[in-house]
Amino acid sequence: MSTDWHNRVMPKALPSIDISAPVCCAPVAAGPMSDEDALQVALRLKALADPARVKIMSHLYSSAAGEENSGSLAKVLGLTESTVSHHLSQLRRAGLVESDRRGMNVYHRPHRDAIGALCVVLDPNCCA
Repeated sequence: MSTDWHNRVMPKALPSIDISAPVCCAPVAAGPMSDEDALQVALRLKALADPARVKIMSHLYSSAAGEENSGSLAKVLGLTESTVSHHLSQLRRAGLVESDRRGMNVYHRPHRDAIGALCVVLDPNCCA
């Protein structure tokens, strides 16, 4: 009787846990990961696994000001502000975006340390 490793280790729907700190574990190429480390990486990748979120990250990284508010992101992406806010909350929960309120606006910027840490976990030679 064989046991399917994937169904045994990874839940069907990934849980919602605090992953706001940058991922910190041995690179994927370093050898088999622990269940916990694999889950931490998967949760962050899941947050990026949406074309709108990838575009949001791209716009945040390419912003001349280094940050954008939800309204300007909605306008450039052709999405409603509530849709952009939903995607930003997912990216923020994954620790990939940092946000702060200034008056009536909330400004968002990429959490560069978290993205860098994720890149290193995926490929330790990517940033060398």
